[in-house]
Amino acid sequence: MRWRRRHLLWRSWRARHQLNIRMDRTSDITGEPILCFATMRNEITRLPHYLEHYRLIGVSHFLIVDNDSDDGTADYLAQQPDVSIWSTKASYRDSRFGVDWLTFLQMRYGHGAWCLTADADEILTYPHVDTRTLRDLTNWLDQLGVPAFGALMLDMYPKGPLGIQGYQAGADPFETLNWFDVDGYTWEYLDRYRHVSIRGGPRKRVFFQQDPDHAPHLHKVPLVRWNRRFAYVSSTHIALPAHLNGVFDARLDLPTGVFLHSKFLDEVVAKSAEEKIRQQHFTHTDRYGDYYDQLTAGPDLWCPRSVQYQGWQQLEALGMMTRGKWR
Repeated sequence: MRWRRRHLLWRSWRARHQLNIRMDRTSDITGEPILCFATMRNEITRLPHYLEHYRLIGVSHFLIVDNDSDDGTADYLAQQPDVSIWSTKASYRDSRFGVDWLTFLQMRYGHGAWCLTADADEILTYPHVDTRTLRDLTNWLDQLGVPAFGALMLDMYPKGPLGIQGYQAGADPFETLNWFDVDGYTWEYLDRYRHVSIRGGPRKRVFFQQDPDHAPHLHKVPLVRWNRRFAYVSSTHIALPAHLNGVFDARLDLPTGVFLHSKFLDEVVAKSAEEKIRQQHFTHTDRYGDYYDQLTAGPDLWCPRSVQYQGWQQLEALGMMTRGKWR
């Protein structure tokens, strides 16, 4: 594992040559910041709500890589006073889906700080999110000597066919995507990286029923007290050193959160057709041609077992997140 981590860090250091600074405000990072890292492409509609949400819960500064957007994303981000932005036209897939780029930025700017990695379609919620900030959460984790926080990615979807519900930039996407699956999830402990693998939700139920092992992973370690020797192995699903992956270990009685996933906004139909051609989002692209075709057709993900979203207390009551010892 040590050599694996060194190789990933070397890749990330090399990937710095693919990044061009668009707007560098990192000199504004002071004190004990909470930093948010993301790779984005054509996310102009999600950005107003994304930035508002993370500012509200305590993010100090955003460090974002724009991967060749053509919808105004980079210009919009460059105008934000708490955003530093880099641009690249390099391959998203070849950069391990942006992880190499972000790991370099975390090595350079995140050492010693709490670093959150959250895509534009991932909105983090956690116990007490309405009354406590990320600083409250990370202070508690620091007191216990816990260096990481886990979150389940929860696919949110509308009632009715995808692609017909309108969405206005700046609105809360979960006023439209307000349903989720509460059952059908599998939790499996894997010894190699000492992590719990979670699969399930509407993508497994609808698109991967015949091949459940190909369904997307839903476990994430998105919030870490970073060290320049740390590295993500697969998106934010697995990290090294492996002790960072113990975030879902029930024996530790730790709080966990949920990433509300807004993938299924109305734009998903057009984006799926584009991504099938670009082939940038999966390692084994041959497995996902049918998946993109089905998304392009605008399926209805709702079913009689779907549950309507009501807030973090509901997610805790349903076992989707835990407060643990953090009361």
